[in-house]
Amino acid sequence: MGQPVREYLLTLCVTAAVTYLLTGPVRKFAIAAGAVPEIRARDVHREPTPRLGGIAMFGGLCAGLLVAAHLTNLKSVFETNEPRALLSGAALIWILGVLDDKWGVDALVKLGGQMIAAGVMVLQGLTILYLPVPGIGTVALTPMQGTLLTVALVVITINAVNFVDGLDGLASGMVCIAAAAFFMYTYRLWFGYGIEAAAPATLFSVVLMGMCLGFLPHNMHPARIFMGDSGSMLIGLVMAAGAVSLTGQVDPDLLNQKAGGLREATHAMVPVYIPLLLPLTIIAVPVADLILAIVRRTWKGQSPFAADRGHLHHRLLEIGHSHSRAVLIMYFWSALIAFGAVAYSANDASMWIVLGIVLLSAVGLVLLLLPRFTPRAPLWAQRLVPPRYRRVVREPLSATAAAGEEPADGAVDEAAGEERRTPIPAGIHGATAIGDRSRFVDRRRAGSHR
Repeated sequence: MGQPVREYLLTLCVTAAVTYLLTGPVRKFAIAAGAVPEIRARDVHREPTPRLGGIAMFGGLCAGLLVAAHLTNLKSVFETNEPRALLSGAALIWILGVLDDKWGVDALVKLGGQMIAAGVMVLQGLTILYLPVPGIGTVALTPMQGTLLTVALVVITINAVNFVDGLDGLASGMVCIAAAAFFMYTYRLWFGYGIEAAAPATLFSVVLMGMCLGFLPHNMHPARIFMGDSGSMLIGLVMAAGAVSLTGQVDPDLLNQKAGGLREATHAMVPVYIPLLLPLTIIAVPVADLILAIVRRTWKGQSPFAADRGHLHHRLLEIGHSHSRAVLIMYFWSALIAFGAVAYSANDASMWIVLGIVLLSAVGLVLLLLPRFTPRAPLWAQRLVPPRYRRVVREPLSATAAAGEEPADGAVDEAAGEERRTPIPAGIHGATAIGDRSRFVDRRRAGSHR
């Protein structure tokens, strides 16, 4: 068990390192190529930011697969056509995304390109062959049914990730969390039950984690570069490829034999349904946000397609959450859903898992009601965390007050028990809950009257 773990860890590190190292040069290339779109009224960021981050992510994907092809326990995956099918579809969707980031592509053209990329993967064998249906068993699909279902799953997943990419680091972090949970389950199927058909999905999830982890340091708020459609559609396609590989290739009857009985197999197969539902869980909040936006705009007598600043991430910022905190809240809910499903499948005490999920959900709701709370790191970890999480330096003011000097910024007058701080302005992207927000609201109102 140790050798495969080390090989997966090596693949993860190589993918993340290549993605991270390529992102800096790609950012300079994007600026030189003019892939820096103007800020739209509904955008959260305040400065033009280059796109084309998907170029670095595609480089990380190729590097990870290249390294895995030469490792002892992973090279057997390349005896199948699934890695080749993934690369073919990823290359097509990546080229389409690059064109869209630079020149813009019509929505219908992008939809057609997504369907072509999915069709290419189907032609090379990456397709859903049968489905596990609760209460019925394994249902074999005809080639036409498998093709239509695979294309639909790929297109839905790609657009789900693309739609959720609204804040710095949001899409890459949520996909990374989902990929980590997916890896835990597929690894358990492969090395726990000895089902080799789960090997490609395990590799795809590791490479996907590396792509997201390597890009996140450049994409966290304030983002230095956006992944653009070239990145969001790419990671959506890789996620869909893993879902199709696991759901369509792992035979539930074989798992029934490996698990030792029908009851155990039924319990273990619960997350096999998750890959089909995973895109829906990702887009559940965005779709709800979209429906509410249509109702809100129609109620105001506006067009349902009129852009505004009433989306979920805008609401989180308006009620006082900082940009980073809003992203962390969405991370929390993604992790709760993904790892809760995996824990439910791996533990016989399912009721305790459900109760734990309910408890964590309550904690998340409490945190949502504390928008002004700012976490601070302990003193010993001050140098290891970003400045926003460091404690304010406190100094006694008795000597300076006696000399008639102004106290230093952030110092505390021990006699008066009051703390003086320099107001912290908004970052270059304008999303912060620290300090007075009225000037930002006035500025937006003034801009709306222009």
